[in-house]
Amino acid sequence: MFIVLEGPDGSGKSTQARLLVEHLVSRGRQVVQTREPGGTPAAEAIRSLVLNPQFAGLDDRTEALLFAAARAEHVAQVIRPALQQGAVVVCDRYIDSSIAYQGVGRSLGVERIRELSLWATADLLPDLTLVLDLDAAEGMSRVGERDRLELEPQEYHDRVRRAFVELAIHDPERYRVISASGSIQEVAQRIRHAVDEFIAGKPA
Repeated sequence: MFIVLEGPDGSGKSTQARLLVEHLVSRGRQVVQTREPGGTPAAEAIRSLVLNPQFAGLDDRTEALLFAAARAEHVAQVIRPALQQGAVVVCDRYIDSSIAYQGVGRSLGVERIRELSLWATADLLPDLTLVLDLDAAEGMSRVGERDRLELEPQEYHDRVRRAFVELAIHDPERYRVISASGSIQEVAQRIRHAVDEFIAGKPA
């Protein structure tokens, strides 16, 4: 099973991914935790480039292609092999982040970015996507040292937040929108409930 956590910056995805992994392991699941961009040495090198404030002004298409390249490597080397071995993969960000940040945020086009990402991943989609929803301004107030994308103006982050919610609205079978307001444990409980409910509804 392939589970992805998505959402705007500051919504707590990394923390909640770790807590979800702990929950699944406690239920006897074999789990692989990973993130995007990253997950392999090559993809982590791309991450260090594309998120580095030193490269402010990077061309929007170059940015989108770098994310797609990192994702292709990540899926080929980590995600697909783990799924083939029967593991649950929990990933912090995936295709929807490119759709939200580059397709909508950069106005490159939702369908164009979706097609690029599907080509890069050989059409691998998550079984379940958890969108941690939070007011973009509140999310940015939680962020400490900011990377290149986090330094974008508030209006950009507002568009990104709306994009995630729109994606979820149009595919309720695969998405669950989780309020990221409240304490870490309150959000974690909402996520555990959604995941356990989803797994219970899947064939053994």
